[in-house]
Formats: sequence, C-alpha cells, structure tokens
Amino acid sequence: MRIIAISSGKGGVGKTTLACNIGLAIAEQNKRVLMIDGDLGLANVDIHFGVRPMHHLGDVLQGKSIKECITPLMKNIDLIAGGSGLVELTHLNAFQRRELINQVQDLQFSYDYAIIDTSSGIYEHVLHLNAVADECIIVLTQDPSSFADAYAMIKVLHQKYKLQNFKVVCNQMKGMRGEQLFIKFAEVVERFLSVRLSLLGSLPFDENLQKAQQQQRTIMRQTTNSPAAQIFREIAVELVAESALGGAHNSFSEGTGQKTSGLAAIFKPATGHA
Repeated sequence: MRIIAISSGKGGVGKTTLACNIGLAIAEQNKRVLMIDGDLGLANVDIHFGVRPMHHLGDVLQGKSIKECITPLMKNIDLIAGGSGLVELTHLNAFQRRELINQVQDLQFSYDYAIIDTSSGIYEHVLHLNAVADECIIVLTQDPSSFADAYAMIKVLHQKYKLQNFKVVCNQMKGMRGEQLFIKFAEVVERFLSVRLSLLGSLPFDENLQKAQQQQRTIMRQTTNSPAAQIFREIAVELVAESALGGAHNSFSEGTGQKTSGLAAIFKPATGHA
C-alpha cells in the first residue's frame, strides 16, 4: 500500500477537495483506495462523498473492529472517517495505540493506496501523518499567506523529520499559470532548504469546481468533463505510474532516517515508540 498525505499550511485552499477527487481518479484506474480523514477535529471527507458514516476511528477505541468502521463509498474506494472532535486520537496510551496498530495491519494488503486528508497547519499530529507517508503533496494558492504557510510546513518537515521530496499542486489559479507560481515558490524554498520540489499539477479557477465545493460534492462525480476533472485524472495517472516504477519513498522515523512500517505507522507516536 502506498500512503499519500495531502496537506496545506493554510486552510481554505481546497485540500479536501483535492484529496477526494484524486482518490476517485485513482479508483477509476481499478486501484483500491482507502480514504483516511486525518482532520480529527473537523472531519468532512464524508460530506464530500454524501455519506453518513455509522462509525469512525473513535469507535475502535470503544471496542469496534476497524473493519466495522470502514464506510464503502463506491467501487474501489472506502473511507475511514475521522469523526468530529476526536482530539483523544492524538493522545493515545500505549495499549490503545497497540490495539489500533494491530487492527490496521490487517488492512495493509486490502488496498493499493491510502490517501490521508490532513488538517491544515503544522500541528504535531499533522506533521506525523506527513512523516509516515510515501508521498507528501502540498496544496498552494496565490494567497501570500498560503505561500508563507506552505514554506513553513516544508521547513518543519525537513528539519524535524528529514523529509526531502515534496510534490506541489497549485490550486485556484487566476490570471497566472500554476507553473509560474510553482517556480516562484520553488526558488524561495530551495534557496534555504535542501529539498526537492516537483509540480504535480495546476488547477485553474473552474466555476464547476467552485459549485461542487459549495455543494460539498466531488466534481469527478458531478461534472466529469470539466477542466478540473481532467487535471485530477492526469494527477492520478502520474501518481500511479510513479508507484509502478518504484518511486522514492519519503517516510522516515524521527531521529532514525529509516522508512516507517506502512499504514500501521500512522498510529505510532511521532517519536517511534509504542
């Protein structure tokens, strides 16, 4: 299973919209996708898919099997909902953590991809989710605060977790090409940090996408022939192709520089201890 974390330094940049549509686009390629809502306080992936999960990760701590907490979304794509206000998931004791890890390991071979929609910002649990991922995708817009916050996130992930590879998606572009924004951003980042950035895709301002966001729906289901839907498909094709070629993994355990142990590592503490 390949783990993809989608993050942003700033909220409101279209991170969840990107995560949901990329998940659908990968599932279209006959790959099994597990969506994980990593925004434990304000989970909303379920809303974008128009479902009401019966259970979420918090229920696992109350004795439910993690398999009972998986919500089917459509062909080839399922969801583990984050629930709402589940701050306790970021403060698990050793027993709770071991139980979650044991159950999650059973899912390891049931899916080809796990896509994590993280919270925005540089909170510890957000950084940890990025650190255990094979791919870190940063969403960037023309807003100066998005620019600054994305730089801050990459800086912390590089300095604390030694991550070096980041993919960037430029979103909500108006009057400026995504390539131009990416070059400007990369020049600043790579001047001060020893990291490698690559442009994964650029989404222009699309009225259909804006309408889908307002209606809290995925554009891949609503208007499949829109420019944005086509770009989501192109991004998914690139991610799957890179995975097939054995693209470099980007996951490290803090202080060790070693690859973490897949999906179960999501629920390990950031220090790597049980």
